Amino acid sequence: MSESRILIGLMSGTSLDGITAAVVRFTGTDSGGVTAELLAFTSRDYTPAQRDRLVRALSGTTPSEYTRLNFDLGEWLADAAISAIAEAGVARDEIAAVASHGQSIWHEPGHSTWQTGESAVIAERTGIDVISDFRVRDMAAGGHGAPLVPMADGMLFSDEKKWRGLQNLGGIGNVSVVPPGGDLRSLRAFDTGPGCGVIDKVVRTLRPDLAYDVDGKLASSGSAISSVVDTLLSHEYFRTPPPKSTGPELFSQAYTDELMAACRKERSDCTDEDIVATAVLLTARSIADAYSRFMPEPVEEVFLSGGGAKNPALVRAITDAIAPRSVRDFDQTFFDGEAKEAVAFALLGYLHLAGRPGNVPTATGAAGPRILGKRTPA
Repeated sequence: MSESRILIGLMSGTSLDGITAAVVRFTGTDSGGVTAELLAFTSRDYTPAQRDRLVRALSGTTPSEYTRLNFDLGEWLADAAISAIAEAGVARDEIAAVASHGQSIWHEPGHSTWQTGESAVIAERTGIDVISDFRVRDMAAGGHGAPLVPMADGMLFSDEKKWRGLQNLGGIGNVSVVPPGGDLRSLRAFDTGPGCGVIDKVVRTLRPDLAYDVDGKLASSGSAISSVVDTLLSHEYFRTPPPKSTGPELFSQAYTDELMAACRKERSDCTDEDIVATAVLLTARSIADAYSRFMPEPVEEVFLSGGGAKNPALVRAITDAIAPRSVRDFDQTFFDGEAKEAVAFALLGYLHLAGRPGNVPTATGAAGPRILGKRTPA
């Protein structure tokens, strides 16, 4: 066995719901594999004021606000890391590094990407080396810089005999198609489209007192408008073959406003609940459409994780849409799926320290394997 290392993974996703911090012990195996033990994880919801600042940054703000947000988010990320350290009960000198994804502000496949959340602030506040800016090296090598979670899906969550689909439902939906044994040469992954990001934007627009559809109650009370979803699925993105990635620059507030307007035009007595149900159906059918078009592998079971996996209405819609494939709860097989992306970036940090590639070229389209991330010493 190789020496174990403890890392903290930090994730702030496109859903803008908050920060997840995971403390993970990684141990290398003689065969070159890695085992992971989740020691602790915490989630910190953004305050309404913090979320408003992030939302404004996605649509465009001043240079002053971008720089201030970069440093302020670094503080918020550092606070989440410190909270997770306390939860795990480990000494700071036992932690090899903090691996921070930061917050995506803009992602333009084929050209560039931008994640904010100052690593120097995190290093100063925690006293721990920080690895950040994971996506840019893959993009410099001609890749999409996303999805990056497939490395963890292949190394940590494969089955020895069966193909698996691991579907993340963050703000954006993405799937990893994992071969038996997690063979990275055959692993594929791509963004399927909206996860819960469009659903959340609809809810926050219609019900400003809610951050998301709690327990899927709004969607469950509504009736989805299939014709609106048919029109939305005609967008070029859904027809584009992998490798591909997307983000809130496509599935934006403007996109959400168009969905709501289309619902009201199609159905004169349309309710708020109907619009939320339509957004849920869009996510479910976009996933099913992606599987039908781009998943020829014999995947019989799909594991759901991310914030959307906690929405019963969305889970039901996906289950119906991708049948006869079975839908399984990631939490019941591995650990709380809310921690999965933070664990994945902790793994990328571990691989960086080990001098090993963190991207999967068959998923991102990069010219080859690359060591990901930039290191900021404490």
